Order: sequence, then structure tokens, then C-alpha cells
Amino acid sequence: MKLGLIIGYWPSSGPPPDAAEQIAAAEELGFDSIWTSEAYGSDCFTPLAWWGSQTRRVKLGTAITQISARTPASTAMTAITLDHLSGGRFILGLGVSGPQVVEGWYGQDYAKPLARTREYVEIVRRIVAREEPVSFAGEHYQMPLQGGTGLGKPLKSIVRPLRTDIPIYLGAEGPKNVALAAEIADGWLPMFFSPRADDFYRAALAEGFARPGARRSPDDFEVACVVPIVPGDDVEACADVLRPTLALYIGGMGARERNFHKDVFERLGYAAECEKIQEAYLDGRKADAAAAVTTEMVEDVYLVGPPEKIRDDLERWRETCVTTLLVSGPPDLLRQIAELVHG
Repeated sequence: MKLGLIIGYWPSSGPPPDAAEQIAAAEELGFDSIWTSEAYGSDCFTPLAWWGSQTRRVKLGTAITQISARTPASTAMTAITLDHLSGGRFILGLGVSGPQVVEGWYGQDYAKPLARTREYVEIVRRIVAREEPVSFAGEHYQMPLQGGTGLGKPLKSIVRPLRTDIPIYLGAEGPKNVALAAEIADGWLPMFFSPRADDFYRAALAEGFARPGARRSPDDFEVACVVPIVPGDDVEACADVLRPTLALYIGGMGARERNFHKDVFERLGYAAECEKIQEAYLDGRKADAAAAVTTEMVEDVYLVGPPEKIRDDLERWRETCVTTLLVSGPPDLLRQIAELVHG
């Protein structure tokens, strides 16, 4: 199992002060990749280019780039640019986000996210392939624009890409999105993955792999999952570190009627807990929401506790479809994690 470093998106205070040290340690420790994210603050590409310029070996990925933030052409241009600058180490992680961000922040329509993703990925791949000027007439995207001045024409990137097939991973949580990732992408970026749900996700992946024209098979498809690891003698204290994060996503990242992160935990059997968490969070009682996150919920998707417990729990993860654990922390913790995972 490979390790990746997830820097994520910035908190309100700005960039993590030790990000450069984390990245240097990750490369020294043999991590396979580093990843940046975006929500509705810092973007994902600028930090990846800035910090990635200090690396020589690790892959550089976005987990995730929100498709509503940029046109397919803009994303393809950035991918070509970063792939050149990194010497062919770039991975484009894409995702649809949720209606709160898509409609509230970007002012875009959230309807039909799967169809929009399919069109988006196809356009990006055509631009990066640079085989011909790109013309596309879809439901969500048109190149050239239909109904404009009439002066637009199909164009081909001025810059020849370093690689004409840059890897694309999709962030996905529901079974239809996971199947789409298996069909059209090179990897999947789950967020809250539980080894208990491995069969559920393998079935969704298998559906995508079986579709006509699927790009990959289970043997060459990457699954890179964010899995915070908090070692410590007291399991409850370790879980306390992570409860606020789960409370935020289950309770606050989405509307009361539509929250994909909450759906994940409901499928794991925590419907009653999720209702309690969401009610408290949306009422502004964030501490109560965090307290309602049970230790079992934390242990289902994260690795916490004494080192020997984490080693034992890791065996469950090794048997799943996950190929890379995306972890975070200061250099000393990264060294401890590398020892736990790789021995």
C-alpha cells in the first residue's frame, strides 16, 4: 500500500505554516504523491505548483479540482502547464462538489452532475490529446459556443503537452459516481471509505469496469483515499481530534435535505447518529455535534489509537480496493505513519 500526503485546502488562517516541511519529509520518506484541495477559499493549483516546485520525485495531484470552478479548457490548460513544469508528474483529480458550493459559490447549475462530469472529462482529454481542433456539442458544454457571435472556431492548444494522456481521478461517494470513475477515469478519490463497505464499492467499481469503452481494469486502477492516522495510547483522545471534522462534513457540508457525506455514514448504519449530528450542527451547536460522533464512526473511516492497534487495523485496509492512503501531519508524525504502514 502506497502513501500520499494530503495538504488539503487552507483554513481561515491561511496556508499551513509547515507545509513545505511536510512535503520535504514526505518525499524523503518515499511517499508516492502529494495532494492539494479546494473548497471556497484557497484554490488547489497555485499551492501545488508553489510547493511542488521544491520536489523532484513525488506525483502532484489535486484532490479535488471542482469542475464548476473552471471551464474544461481552463482546467486542461492548467493540467498541461503543471505536467510540463513537473516533468510529467501531475494527476488531475476532479469532482463535482455539492449544490451549496456549486450554486452558492460558483453560481452554476448543479443539475445532472454525472452527465456534466462525463462531458467535462471528455473535453479535457481531447484538449490534452491535441490530435485536432476541439469541437464539442454537449448538453452542458459547447465548443465553440452555440448562439454566440458566430465567430468562434474550434482550436487546438498552442502548447504541445508533455504527455498526451494525463491521469484523471474522480472524487466520488455514491455508487453511480464510483461506477462512473471506474468507467472514464484512471483512479478514484474516496473521502470517507470504510473497509466494512469494501464489497459495496467493489460492486460499483465492477459495474463501471464492465461498461463498453472503460479505460481501466481493477489491476491498473488507482484508489487514493484520505485516511487520517492519529497514534496515541488513549483511543478516545485520538478520536476526539477527529470528531469535529466528521461533525463538519456530516452536519454542515451540505443542506439538511441533501448531504452526500451524511449519506455515506447512513449507509454504514449510523442514521440515528447522523440525524443527531446534523441537527446540532445546523442549530449552531458544533461542540454537541462533535460529541455526537461516536468512536465507532471514527474508527470505521480513520486509524486511531496505540501503534499496535493501528497496525492490526491496517490489515483490514490492505484487503480493500484502496491502493494509496492519503495522510497528513507534521514531519515527525509522517515518519511514524511510514513506519506503521511500511514497517
